[in-house]
Amino acid sequence: MADQKTRPTKVSVTAFIAAVPDARRRAEAKQLLKVFRAATGKRPVMWGPTIVGYGSYHYKYASGHEGSCCLAGFSPRKAAISVYITAGFAEMGPLLKKLGPHKRAVGCLYLKRLDGVDLTVLEQMIRTSVADVRRRATTLAAT
Repeated sequence: MADQKTRPTKVSVTAFIAAVPDARRRAEAKQLLKVFRAATGKRPVMWGPTIVGYGSYHYKYASGHEGSCCLAGFSPRKAAISVYITAGFAEMGPLLKKLGPHKRAVGCLYLKRLDGVDLTVLEQMIRTSVADVRRRATTLAAT
C-alpha cells in the first residue's frame, strides 16, 4: 500500500501564512484561522506543505485502505481558497444557499474571496462536518 502523502508536519502555521505572497489572500487566511479555531476547538497544524488542518481522525475503508486526515482545514491557494469539509455537503443545502459565492467538489469548497462569504455560516458548516466525522470515524486523535 502506498504511503499517505498528506500528513501532519512540524512546519509553523504562522510562518506558512506569513509566506503567502498575495496580501489579500494572506489576510483572508488569518481570518480563517479564527473561524476554524472557533468551529473545531483545535489548534492548527500544517498537513503537507499547503493545508492548514484542525484535529484529526483515522479512517478505514471496506477495501482495507486506511489513513489519517484532518477533521477540517483550508489552503490559501492562488486561484481560490480551498476549504476542506470532510463530511461533504449532502446535508448542507440550506447553509450553502446562505454561504455566499462559492464552488464545490465532493469535500471541498472553493472561495475566490471572502468578501461576500458569510463567515458565521462557514463556521456552522465546519461544526456540522466535524460533528458528522466524529460520529462516523473509526478513532479520533486527541489533537
